Amino acid sequence: MMLEDYPDILTVDEACEALRIGYNAIYGLLNSGKLKAYRNGRTWRIPKLALKDYILENCKLK
Repeated sequence: MMLEDYPDILTVDEACEALRIGYNAIYGLLNSGKLKAYRNGRTWRIPKLALKDYILENCKLK
């Protein structure tokens, strides 16, 4: 599934699926600030643009 198929604001579940990583990994990225997101109460919301930025930034490192 490509990122275009996801909504503009993703849930943690959707971000895990898009990046093909687990919950521990996604929460590590969120809590460290490596993946930009915001909290809506106790729930994380991840902008699709932040996901794209994270992917592109990590491609440059390798």
